[in-house]
Amino acid sequence: MAKFTKDAASLLEYVGGKDNIRAVTHCVTRMRFVLVDEKKADIKKIEALPSTKGTFTQAGQFQVIIGNEVSDYYNEFTKIAGIDGVSKDAVKNAAKSNQTFIQRLMSNLAEIFTPLIPALICGGLILGFRSVIGDIKLLDNGTKTLVENYQFFAGLYSFLWLIGEAIFHFLPVGIVWSITRKMGTTQILGIVLGLTLVSPQLLNAFAVVPGAQIPVWDFGIFQIEMIGYQSQVIPAILAAFILVYLEKFWRRVTPDYISMIVVPLMSLVPAVILAHVIVGPIGWAIGSFIANIVYAGLTSSFGWIFAGIFGFFYAPLVITGLHHMTNAIDLQLMSQFNGTILWPMVALSNIAQGSAVLAMIFLQRKNERAKQVNVPACISCYLGVTEPALFGVNLKYGFPLVCGLVGSCIAAMISVSSGVMASSIGVGGIPGILSIKPQYMFMFFIAMLEAVCVPFILTTIVGKKKLSLEDIKGESSSISDNTPLQTTENKIETTSTAKNDIVSTFKSPVSGITKNLNEIEDKAFASGAMGEGFAVELTDGKVVAPFDGEVMVCFPTGHAYGLKSTDGTEILIHIGMDTVQLDGKGFDVKVEAGQKIKQGDVLVQVDLDYVKSQGKPLTTPIVFTDGSHIELLKKNSNISIGDDDIIKITK
Repeated sequence: MAKFTKDAASLLEYVGGKDNIRAVTHCVTRMRFVLVDEKKADIKKIEALPSTKGTFTQAGQFQVIIGNEVSDYYNEFTKIAGIDGVSKDAVKNAAKSNQTFIQRLMSNLAEIFTPLIPALICGGLILGFRSVIGDIKLLDNGTKTLVENYQFFAGLYSFLWLIGEAIFHFLPVGIVWSITRKMGTTQILGIVLGLTLVSPQLLNAFAVVPGAQIPVWDFGIFQIEMIGYQSQVIPAILAAFILVYLEKFWRRVTPDYISMIVVPLMSLVPAVILAHVIVGPIGWAIGSFIANIVYAGLTSSFGWIFAGIFGFFYAPLVITGLHHMTNAIDLQLMSQFNGTILWPMVALSNIAQGSAVLAMIFLQRKNERAKQVNVPACISCYLGVTEPALFGVNLKYGFPLVCGLVGSCIAAMISVSSGVMASSIGVGGIPGILSIKPQYMFMFFIAMLEAVCVPFILTTIVGKKKLSLEDIKGESSSISDNTPLQTTENKIETTSTAKNDIVSTFKSPVSGITKNLNEIEDKAFASGAMGEGFAVELTDGKVVAPFDGEVMVCFPTGHAYGLKSTDGTEILIHIGMDTVQLDGKGFDVKVEAGQKIKQGDVLVQVDLDYVKSQGKPLTTPIVFTDGSHIELLKKNSNISIGDDDIIKITK
């Protein structure tokens, strides 16, 4: 009997049998299913399998985390099930059939905004810092600001607007670029179209005084007003899709030998004209209408009711993926009202869900296996990434989710009733207070306290009645050898009698900026389910062996490697996020599975520019899959290949 025969057969039964599987494939760490009916999957039984490290559902795919040996598991599973696996693109397309029209729409909207989020968060923090030094009267008995008293801060205040303006006023450039990237058309044409929407030649629509003379382009038989769409979302989206479909049309009908001339010209020029004559004004009207409705609702005498409803249902929106629509509304509110009332409620919802997980940490403090999920999930939730907490803890048990929703509802009502407004989108957790306008920071802090205390107290009270003894204390006999106890931030003291050996042979395989594992986007890695480790934002495309040993796994697409050192240390290097979708493009692989390696041998040369051009983050998890405890000694630091003082490994 093969190693995974029993577990694979059980998994087939627990996902609902062969007839419930529409498509199946795998990546470097997990099985990816598209199920006919996801309700037939018995998640509790699946997660109890010795070979399973967790499950979650994302973008219509039911994913089962297995680990480094997933390819062997997959082969055994498809053999037992009597079905053929399919490509990842086929699974992705099949997954879309599991989604409603709204879910598909929101999924596409998410793919547009996801590449922009780092810039938006950065801009939010910058605007928040500018508010602190420029608006809060900290000096001379509360009569003067830092900007008014010190030339350095006055210069810094002015300089930082250079970045803030680039991010928010010129946002349409990023939106149009993101859409052309997603749709596979010429990205530079998208950038140019975006620039024509925010050109300095154009007046800002919100700065136009009613009745004032507006300059025009005069064509004799008609005129076009020189109005810009700075900070506008919907006009940029509409203009981008005009360009995309024009380019696709002209590519389809134009002979190859003249396409270089015809396609760009006949796509860009009409798109710019239509953007300024038709879709720009329509998009501006739609955006203004939505913003006015939201603003009127939240500032009316019944605003607290709307706030409570939004606060209660925001976390379920995250679970369905529909929460991405709030980004567009927030950006519209910011451009129209110089701030957003909506976003503070998002930050409070994240804090409330994190506080429910904090209560679970308290309740399950004797359950070692639960702690390896709870601790990093709580930390990431407080820092604005809620998926590990929602999927890994709160949704799993049910009652923590509801307790978090109650806390979020009350916090949202406090926030809106007090008129709390954020300067911009920021980090959606505890650091979110930095994006709140100074005059509202105190009331936001009060709402934060409520979002921490109420979910924690409710979850603790309910949990003491709902949780079984096994949930609270766990059972050491249920933890298999291939499911090590670990967390990303906090080290768990085990009762193992194994000797704690400090391993110092590891040298950095990459160059870049380090970060904690729980800060990355991928839930399977961030939760610590695959093992402890750290992540690096790559600045160089060379990836080398960190020690002498052997290549155990070399994924066909070149984006992931499982390595084992001569002393038994096992690691997984996963280059970038979602890079499996690149099908090997941009990865020049230098090794193969089973090959012996020496420290410093090149594993792969990565074309970072290509990976970035495809919208894939360069965040690279380096995970120790052998159960080693990892202490990151250099956090948020620049490291180079060969550095040997970035982590401490304890076996």
